[in-house]
Amino acid sequence: MSAYLDVALYLAFPVAMALGAICDLTTMTIPNRLSAALALLFPFAAVALGMPIAVFGMHLVAGFVVLAVGILFFSRGWIGGGDAKLAAAVALWFGFDQLIPFVTYAGMLGGLLTVGILIFRSWMLPAFALRHQWVARLHDVNVGVPYGIAIAAGAMLIYAETPFASLASGLL
Repeated sequence: MSAYLDVALYLAFPVAMALGAICDLTTMTIPNRLSAALALLFPFAAVALGMPIAVFGMHLVAGFVVLAVGILFFSRGWIGGGDAKLAAAVALWFGFDQLIPFVTYAGMLGGLLTVGILIFRSWMLPAFALRHQWVARLHDVNVGVPYGIAIAAGAMLIYAETPFASLASGLL
């Protein structure tokens, strides 16, 4: 593959994480097409990396395990469906090698995010801030926490440690 395609595949993951976090913050929704695109790009990145088929298979298993756990958590109302799908797509890229650090970072950052939002929700906001629909939604105590932000941040803390980081080494 060309070096430019390698760089594009390398950048696809961080761009998807940024978009997922921004969408979740502003709409409390992570688009299905974002998680699907991330999952569909993984085989191309794996081929570009020269990933052995057995390792590729284990990445698929990691993605399915996280999706199953995410569906369970979603069914109990603990996380949103978009969070479950995004976490599964991330696990697909990370495999079991980086899964525990990813889940640890996402969990810790999610806890900090939750505390921060609870503090934010205790403040009286000026009227001009509440005119922005996403700020009003974020301030609403009856709305959940945009956990996609923690998932994306946790993923980005790990991404440089993955083999995919080498895809862009020739041009960046």
